[in-house]
Amino acid sequence: MTDLTKRLFIGRALRSTQLHEQLLRKRVALPIFASDALSSVAYAPQEILAILSLAGLSFYNFSPWVAGAVVVVMLTVVASYRQNVHAYPSGGGDYEVATVNLGRNAGLTVASALMVDYVLTVAVSVANGVDYVGATIPFFAEHKPLVAILIVLLLTMVNLRGIRESGSAFAVPTYAFMAAVLGLIVYGFFRLFILGEELRAPTADYQILAEQTNLTSFAAAFLILRAFSSGCAALTGVEAISNGVPAFRKPKSKNAAKTLLMMGVISVTMFSGIITLGLASGVKVADPAYAAKDVIINGHVAGLDYHQQPIIAQVAEAVFGGSSIFFYVIAAVTALILFLAANTAFNGFPVLGSILAQDRFLPRQLHTRGDRLAFSNGIAILAGGACLLLWGFQADVSRLLNLYIVGVFVSFTLSQIGMVRHWTRHLKTEPDSRVRLRMQRSRTINAFGGVMTGLVLVVVLLTKFTHGAWIVCVAMPLLFLMMKGIHRHYENIARELAVDEDGQGEESMLPARNHAVVLVSKIHKPTLRALAYARATRPSTLEAVTVGVEGAEARALQEEWERRGIPVPLKTLDSPYREITRPILEYVKSLRRRSPRDVVSIYIPEYVVGRWWEHILHNQSALRLKGRLLFQPGVMVISVPWQLHSSDRLKGRPEPFAAGAARRSRQETARGGGGKA
Repeated sequence: MTDLTKRLFIGRALRSTQLHEQLLRKRVALPIFASDALSSVAYAPQEILAILSLAGLSFYNFSPWVAGAVVVVMLTVVASYRQNVHAYPSGGGDYEVATVNLGRNAGLTVASALMVDYVLTVAVSVANGVDYVGATIPFFAEHKPLVAILIVLLLTMVNLRGIRESGSAFAVPTYAFMAAVLGLIVYGFFRLFILGEELRAPTADYQILAEQTNLTSFAAAFLILRAFSSGCAALTGVEAISNGVPAFRKPKSKNAAKTLLMMGVISVTMFSGIITLGLASGVKVADPAYAAKDVIINGHVAGLDYHQQPIIAQVAEAVFGGSSIFFYVIAAVTALILFLAANTAFNGFPVLGSILAQDRFLPRQLHTRGDRLAFSNGIAILAGGACLLLWGFQADVSRLLNLYIVGVFVSFTLSQIGMVRHWTRHLKTEPDSRVRLRMQRSRTINAFGGVMTGLVLVVVLLTKFTHGAWIVCVAMPLLFLMMKGIHRHYENIARELAVDEDGQGEESMLPARNHAVVLVSKIHKPTLRALAYARATRPSTLEAVTVGVEGAEARALQEEWERRGIPVPLKTLDSPYREITRPILEYVKSLRRRSPRDVVSIYIPEYVVGRWWEHILHNQSALRLKGRLLFQPGVMVISVPWQLHSSDRLKGRPEPFAAGAARRSRQETARGGGGKA
């Protein structure tokens, strides 16, 4: 049943040789890796207006300049990451760039920043999607954390089916969103600039009271910078393609760079178009924390039951009309793309985790591929972290967004600094003038990108630190220290297990003697099998040991042993406190003290049962004893199984059907028939 359920939800297992079949064309890679960056147009323009509204509607005049600065940073980052993709196509992305050029600590800083940001990407995207749907379906709004967690679990299941299947599932909604938003922008510009019609958003006549008045020049500049830092949420997801280069079809770097360029152009177009149409149609957006008391509708305060429409919904109503089918299409695909934006993290986090595990900074299990050739353990950890955030912050987008983008700008900045050092190092050894010119151009792009993203990082930290960004600033060092600790553990283990150059260490020497001990509770078939197996190994000495908890039982066992004439001496250990494990441990230690070069082999008869509840009734003392004996040096523990009748139902169970099994069976039959002929 377990295997059947797994196959039903995840699909049949794929062979390792089928990995090339999971590689992506550009048209499938775009929706997989770009959904996060594309979806940001649903909230990044809105965040700019919401922050500026704190100082009153007059500050909306700064929004084109803030949006323009965001666009400049976005284009710079896209151009910079195109250099990364060509220089480091192995999939390490920012982590590899920082590690190679700036050192291990810088690489781990980038890795910890990206891991935090990927978890936040899932939480923010899903929570924002629930908000959009909750505007029309009250159940979603009333049970936001539960609905958001269920959606994360659904995305997890789809991603466990493999990167190709998840890409096919998400391609249509992503392209539908792109077509709908670009169509909205084109038609809106047509009405506005060609036909000269006036666009009126549903909130065009609203007023917003200023929370902060009579601002000093410094305070005003700080507020504008805070709006800029919130708008920079549009840049999240840009780094995902550089981490996912191995998922592309050949030529990998070229296809990844083209996909990155397409993503950048489409994102900038949609971001600029939405905020332009929003300002032209008179969209009013207040900070969610103050909307209930600061929004004035027809001279009255909006009140607690006021629900603020997202900017895309307002622009769509202004362009198409609130009752138009196109308005509902825009609302539907926007909600869908926000859910699917989390998929970018589901593709980036597992790959990064796999690389870190390969470098021994995370548990090795994260480097293993699952049945569908996806990094299943990484997907599960990402989903678990996102669910915890959604539950802890009650899926509140405004609270989660303050934690957002700190990590991604840490990775942006360190990556670009690393790329500058990369080109500088290669320029020292490159004699070809044309290649040198190309390298110098790339270095200039990366240097400009590093300066820009560094400035944005400072702004983000200054403006968001007290609003929740401090949590990320604490989480990143904790992850950094955890990864250093894991690496130290693996390094210590490797040194401890390393074989000497001559291979003549103490571990390779034969022990002086092998002292075999068979543990006996009573005389039955499992005991006799264990005795027979121990004798077959021909140890130096062999004895049976029992623990005398009850004196009468111990004497009865001794008498039966002698009556049956079993050719192995039986030793009874006294246990005045009715313990079983401790007397055996003390006896084994005494054997080791007498002859430290001897090996003590402990044979433990065990029952094999077929039902889960039978495990509770049997083998508990054997499990406890094995757990203690494993920590004793020079002691070998051997389990001797005895299959009970209930285990018969497991015999003959067919192995899970694998691809090509029928073909191999026919080939083997044909070979067998040929031999007989």
